[in-house]
Amino acid sequence: MNVPTAPLCLLFLYLLLTGSQVHAQTRYLIDSSQGTELQLRGTSTLHDWQMVATTVTGAVEFAFTPDGTGDLSALESMAFSLKVQDLCSGNRGLDKNAHRALNAEAHSSITYVLASSTLSRVQDGYRLQTRGRLTIAGTARDIKMEVRLVVGDNGTITSRGTHELKMTDYGVTPPSFMLGAMKTGDDMTLEFTVVFKKSPGA
Repeated sequence: MNVPTAPLCLLFLYLLLTGSQVHAQTRYLIDSSQGTELQLRGTSTLHDWQMVATTVTGAVEFAFTPDGTGDLSALESMAFSLKVQDLCSGNRGLDKNAHRALNAEAHSSITYVLASSTLSRVQDGYRLQTRGRLTIAGTARDIKMEVRLVVGDNGTITSRGTHELKMTDYGVTPPSFMLGAMKTGDDMTLEFTVVFKKSPGA
């Protein structure tokens, strides 16, 4: 039986094109000029403390639906890094002790690399359930984290999330100050707002 080749060719071409559209990825870079901020917060015997970094580097790859609406369909990859020395509290003594506790000389950066994610649509944007590897002071641990995404009118994508952790899980001894009069707690909260913009040429 002879099967017309033209319809088969058209079907193959259609599947090829639509398949490439569904899986097309767009690379975005972190834009530190538009409100990107990472915070580490904790407690001590005297008062709560907070350190902030506004210089974060990294990139992500988003997949979009092929219908031209600009809707996200998946987060394909994500990695970011920040210099420990860029974490500042406004208190020179606290910064010095915290950087020492984080072993900034030997391990200058805090990094995160995405392993997998599941994306769903919510009323005000998107929800990501992520798994990834967070490395602090040279110690890497696999973590789960919920992240919210919002696509801006200017084409940027803003991500927000929090993660609770313990210093000792990363081999960090909670620092003390003022000859031991002030001792920090083991628990910390990592909170971030990261703004992504499309990579030039993407």
